[in-house]
Amino acid sequence: MTSLEPGPDRVLPRGARFITVEGIDGAGKSSHIAAIADRLRAHGATVVVTREPGGTTVGEAIRGLFLDHGMSPDTETLLVFAARREHLERVVWPALDRGEWVVCDRFTDATVAYQGHGRGLGAARVDALAEWVHPGFLPRLTFLFDLAPEVARTRVAGRSGLDRIEAEAQGFHERVREGYLVRAAAEPARFCLLDAALPIEVLRETIARRLDRHLAEVGA
Repeated sequence: MTSLEPGPDRVLPRGARFITVEGIDGAGKSSHIAAIADRLRAHGATVVVTREPGGTTVGEAIRGLFLDHGMSPDTETLLVFAARREHLERVVWPALDRGEWVVCDRFTDATVAYQGHGRGLGAARVDALAEWVHPGFLPRLTFLFDLAPEVARTRVAGRSGLDRIEAEAQGFHERVREGYLVRAAAEPARFCLLDAALPIEVLRETIARRLDRHLAEVGA
């Protein structure tokens, strides 16, 4: 049986190679993930790009349940963390142990924002689960794409077949945004806060500079 303890060296150096990308639905974060991976590869890194919930066979099955079926906030949260543990065990930690980099579309910050703030469960309950599922393990760099919910809604309005999270009322997404901003304010060294309303070229330049700085800081 695999131990729940991530080991004394999970945070450094392995955590330094774990980069997450966050933001409310419609903020445009997904369009930048490939550019982040390409920038790392330009520095000679081997990169795994993945997402949550998902990233594994079990995780993708949970993702379908999560996005397509109504459920209680507690069930949402427990499902996300079940998928997360499987993802860490099978994808994230093995890649980091091989010396690779992992770029992940959402991680526990998303659960704090969506379930902790959006659903009103509170950050403390989410953090307690995080301490069980990945004790001591966090990304060292998180890109947060921030956008006003009313602008984000206009971006997703043209999508066909919105999932139940995307289709939530604006008030929900306002609480999610607030949750992200509270998290970023508490950990300014980890978060790179980006104004997602800026032109894509400006965002790409900012991201490239922050990545280059991170690589220099971790000696990669």
